[in-house]
Amino acid sequence: MSEQGPRQQYLTVAEVAAVMRVSKMTVYRLLHAGELPGIRVGKSFRVPADALTTYLRSATTVEGDRLTS
Repeated sequence: MSEQGPRQQYLTVAEVAAVMRVSKMTVYRLLHAGELPGIRVGKSFRVPADALTTYLRSATTVEGDRLTS
């Protein structure tokens, strides 16, 4: 029996858009620009859940830094 770590959860573009409360096109732009990491599965994309969390944290930090500057 092999030990496996926790499985990575992947989100669809529609799920990412719902979490971020933006359009799917905005998510596709972020993916194509390399700002949000994702993998291609056939003709669609999947975004690792932890990558979305990291992106949102960094975006919040950047926005917060701008407000205090």
